[in-house]
Amino acid sequence: MAQITRRAFTRFALASLLAANAPRGFSQTTGTHTSATPVALRIGYQKSSTLITLLKASGSLEQALAPLNVRISWNEFASGLPLTEALNVDAVDFSADVADTVPIFAQAAHARFVYVAQEAPSPGAQAIIVKKDGTLRTLADLKGRRIAVTKAAGSHYLLLAALARAGLKPADVGVNYLSPADGRAAFERGSVDAWITWDPYVASVERDGDVRVLSDGAGLASYQRYYLASRTFADAHPQIIETVFDQLKTAGGWLRANPLDAANTLAPVWGLDAATIERANARRSYLVRSVAPRNFAEQQTIADAFYRAGLLPAPVETKEALYWDFAAGQAKPIGA
Repeated sequence: MAQITRRAFTRFALASLLAANAPRGFSQTTGTHTSATPVALRIGYQKSSTLITLLKASGSLEQALAPLNVRISWNEFASGLPLTEALNVDAVDFSADVADTVPIFAQAAHARFVYVAQEAPSPGAQAIIVKKDGTLRTLADLKGRRIAVTKAAGSHYLLLAALARAGLKPADVGVNYLSPADGRAAFERGSVDAWITWDPYVASVERDGDVRVLSDGAGLASYQRYYLASRTFADAHPQIIETVFDQLKTAGGWLRANPLDAANTLAPVWGLDAATIERANARRSYLVRSVAPRNFAEQQTIADAFYRAGLLPAPVETKEALYWDFAAGQAKPIGA
């Protein structure tokens, strides 16, 4: 008998766990009949979309959605803003986790989306990276410096919150809007003095003896990541939304219980070593929960900060956004 590899066993174990937790017999239990025409589910994700990456790698989501005759297509984006722009123009149906800042920009653009799920806070999963032997020692030292950050990412709000804590304004620093890859390259060649990013990018440079963390998000930005769906798609396919939600919760529980196996599964996908991935994952909660208004208060604080910085064309009332009420099987305003 051929010996099963550790990686194959890990994927098999994850797929088996997720399949065991998948909802059964939708057509029989709900009265909804499976369509003869497959339902297309276009999922957008980023490199940091850990749970979606695990589901994709294991094939578990396809298996769980098979009773509903769903065909999944996977679409990778460099960061959250272009992902939600794709959601806005109906190029994707479901967005894997994006930082708390990103849906605010989508709301400002009048995108028809609904908050489906939220990961509990992970403030340590993003950070301000500086050179170890440089002169940047406090947040106040950022004044006049060149900073690389990805526009509208969670790290962008970390920058605004850090500047406010130090009594500085965005105009007091030189901001360079760069993708994570370009931000790292600019930081390494010295074109910028600080790079603000999120995991696994933080973990990928932390082991370099030449860098250090000036500050993470603790006390500045709680960093809750949100899963979103097209309002049209969610209204038409509530069972699919619920199945994806259940699979994400199960994948999060599996990762927390099996951090090394999860890291080994992600390593070939992310092109990082397992130790780096395990370090990054330890800073993320991966606790997937439904969106409750009581866990939503920081969204307005974030929206107000971006508006004051001149980065939003008009004030955004986050309570007017929609969240998915699983009990009712429909979208409802946050402020209802």
